[in-house]
Amino acid sequence: MAKGRILYVNQEITPFTEETANARFGRYVPQYAQEHGREIRVFMPRFNSISERKNQLHEVIRLSGMNLIVNNCDHQLIIKVGSISSARMQTYFIDNEEYFTKNGDLFDSNGKLCPDADERLLFFCRGTLEAVRKLAWRPHVVHFSGWFSAMIPFYLRRINKDNAFFNGTKCIVTLTNDFFPDKFSDQTERKLKNDGATAKDLRMYENLDYMTLMKAAIAFSQGVVVASNDVQPELIAYAKEMKRPVLDFEPNEAIFYEKINELYDTVAGSSMNS
Repeated sequence: MAKGRILYVNQEITPFTEETANARFGRYVPQYAQEHGREIRVFMPRFNSISERKNQLHEVIRLSGMNLIVNNCDHQLIIKVGSISSARMQTYFIDNEEYFTKNGDLFDSNGKLCPDADERLLFFCRGTLEAVRKLAWRPHVVHFSGWFSAMIPFYLRRINKDNAFFNGTKCIVTLTNDFFPDKFSDQTERKLKNDGATAKDLRMYENLDYMTLMKAAIAFSQGVVVASNDVQPELIAYAKEMKRPVLDFEPNEAIFYEKINELYDTVAGSSMNS
């Protein structure tokens, strides 16, 4: 089996976030891949609930400092890193004072989506790929999990229009039980247009809500992992309609992780040897 390089972009990873099924997935799937000979990099958002002191995070100066324009404003991209020593696994954190350090969770105390969730989403996904490019580490596969990572394939395509660094990189989206009913800002399409979205792209993201976001992620990806038994059935049906390889949920983690690794080889094919 070819080994290859896998980039993981996860919304939640234990022990940095509360242990949920999604956070456990974000923690142990990369570890399994690394233990089976793959080279990995792991990225997640540095939500303000993640203690820098407790988790011994420190800034990666050589990666930090660039500015990303979101909604016509400059926002500084700060990269921090922490380790899960028991797994010998580093995790990179995307941070920004306005979007993460000062602000709270993505949902308020009433369970409503925060007003700038779309900008945080765009900043995180674009910032992750810019950081990876600055690392000069080209992944064969980007495996992203959680709705907050769902713009990864959009930015992968956008960046490649100007720079072929990610040429040949494939995307795999994880579907989880993270549905929410709220819509994003009605200005999101304009913000995407400023980031180079085409008319075809904008049709995919029209009236953006959770289902629209995840369907676009599926459409722009080359593989789908169903990571729980209560994923929205409409999304699974859409993935099959789009003829994407779909890996169904398997409660036995060892078997499930092995099948995920097999999916990497199926999706990336011979490029794993490069």
